[in-house]
Amino acid sequence: MIEIIAEIGINHNGYMGLAKDMIWAAKEAGADVAKFQIYDPKRVLDKNHPLLVDHWETILATELSRDQVNILKGECDRAGIEFLASVFRPEVVEWTEEIGMERYKIASRSVYDKPLAKAIAKTGKPVIVSYGMIEPDWPPYIWWEHMDGGVIQGNPQISKLYCVSKYPTELSDIDFYDGGTLSLFQQGVYQGFSDHSVGIAASVAAMVVGAKIIEKHVTMHKGMAGPDHRCSISFYELEQLCNFRDDLEEML
Repeated sequence: MIEIIAEIGINHNGYMGLAKDMIWAAKEAGADVAKFQIYDPKRVLDKNHPLLVDHWETILATELSRDQVNILKGECDRAGIEFLASVFRPEVVEWTEEIGMERYKIASRSVYDKPLAKAIAKTGKPVIVSYGMIEPDWPPYIWWEHMDGGVIQGNPQISKLYCVSKYPTELSDIDFYDGGTLSLFQQGVYQGFSDHSVGIAASVAAMVVGAKIIEKHVTMHKGMAGPDHRCSISFYELEQLCNFRDDLEEML
């Protein structure tokens, strides 16, 4: 089965009504998961970054409170779609455990956050990790290997996502083969693809060559304020992506 994660992320722009509508739209399009980001922008982002400076006030409005996380989880339950979130600090794990989140997502920027990794590992739940910001000589799994009671490299509960941390990602920056005759998915190096390119072509290609998880940003309107809308797809495009997934699975 190929799983499609609709990354709502911060594209709700701080409006809970919009966030709820996006949950239902993701379900109707055929996605398996509606994903959010639970973080404090002031702690994890640089307000002076060229891609963020013009959107800073919008970004600040997207920070989710504990009560809002509970509301969104409840809305996902009503819609019949899995709630998932990237968490960016250890104390938030308590929130997500309280609402019964089934697994965790570690964003590229958090792969070297040892306290966060340790807190998540203690839950014993599956983890999805984006590998967009990996330093080749300093792999994040070293920390995971040496945690008491934690998950280890090679544990089937860890799903690694191929990712290029450019927003948006050019298609020419994507290489699913890295010089090999089998794709990185077919080799088992990665289990899925976190796609920041424009459109659905890269995600379609990833599924064809073996990706079992596709994470794709979605938006109600690509012209909205905020840094992520421009590399997001519409819900119509999400439906096309899900329909292709269904056709591909039937053929295979």
